[in-house]
Amino acid sequence: MPKKTKPNRGPLVLAAGAAVQLLTGIPAAWGVFQQPVMQAYAFTRAQATLAFALLVAGYGVGCAAGGLLQDARGPRLAAGWGAALLGGAFGAAALVPAGNAPLFLLVYSVPAGVGSAFLAPAVLACAQKWYAGRKGLATGVTGAAMGLSGAFLTLFVRGVGGRWGMRACFAALGAVALAVCGAGAAVLRDPPRPQSAPPAGMPPRAVLRTRQYRLCVAGVALASPPVLLLSPEILSIAAARGLPQSFAPLCVVLGAASSAAGRLLCPAASDRLGREPVLYAVYAGLGAGSLLFAFARGWWLTAAYAGLTFFYSGGAAVQPALNTDLFGLRCAGVNYGFLALGMSAGSLLSYAGSQLLPLPARHAAAVVCAAGGLLCFALVKPLCQTGTEVAKKK
Repeated sequence: MPKKTKPNRGPLVLAAGAAVQLLTGIPAAWGVFQQPVMQAYAFTRAQATLAFALLVAGYGVGCAAGGLLQDARGPRLAAGWGAALLGGAFGAAALVPAGNAPLFLLVYSVPAGVGSAFLAPAVLACAQKWYAGRKGLATGVTGAAMGLSGAFLTLFVRGVGGRWGMRACFAALGAVALAVCGAGAAVLRDPPRPQSAPPAGMPPRAVLRTRQYRLCVAGVALASPPVLLLSPEILSIAAARGLPQSFAPLCVVLGAASSAAGRLLCPAASDRLGREPVLYAVYAGLGAGSLLFAFARGWWLTAAYAGLTFFYSGGAAVQPALNTDLFGLRCAGVNYGFLALGMSAGSLLSYAGSQLLPLPARHAAAVVCAAGGLLCFALVKPLCQTGTEVAKKK
């Protein structure tokens, strides 16, 4: 009798990954969270911005832990823990008393960032394994959903939060995250692989010793300030620059749509053109967008912000594919997690800049960071899977 072939689970994994990522794009939508959180919890601007910075920092640190768990026990367990942490963080935020910023940071910002981070490497590594020949496409499809998350969360916060308050909004998001992310986690499963052909790749200890890792993590960190120096206050900046107050939230929605487009198009382009040329374009776009944002008013401001989110998210979506190009698929989850530590550093750098620098200086810092990131990736050279640079291999 002919041997039965197992059905291709790849499309189902992509669909589940996209559904999960729709709940993890909180950084893209924080601009619409910030003011309601300040009002509902009696927080200052600095406290609300710190909540955002710690969330992104928790994401970077959690990627390393989530990647370790994913590589050791598989994507289903890592994503399941991520769903529990993210849903629990939303639910706990609904119960925090007004004025207690430290408790909010402890029960919401840190676990929400870590939970999102447990979900992301599980989804990305699993999708890349099912589509090993089209890694940019795999990360682009799931990444586009993460970009659209900003639009979804904006509508959710303004709808549910605007009618019943921010606490009810957090409670509802907790229930949705547990249901959607939990169901998505149950679907994730690595593809079967022949015992004779394990995937090639470098172990994390070897990766951390390479010059390529240090350059990549620095480049990831420097991509954050052009967007994170501005995004928490995008609604107030838009209103001050002449955009009608009723239209200011469109900055967040259009930024989220542009983020989704960047996450889909940039990795797909990198499959055809190469990772580094696309990353050069990403950092050049971040620099040009930062310059335009510094002088734009009205609807031009919206266009500039959409450009920044396109390139920032597009670069973030190319990183997982570059990670496996450089270091292999064998430890893709944990290696990407260590690369994501750059996001933690970049978010804390951005928080410090947002508190210490006036707005014009922030614009200048964004341009300088974009130029620095481009230089970092210009210096990255391809590696053999033994850790030797291809150019130096005899």
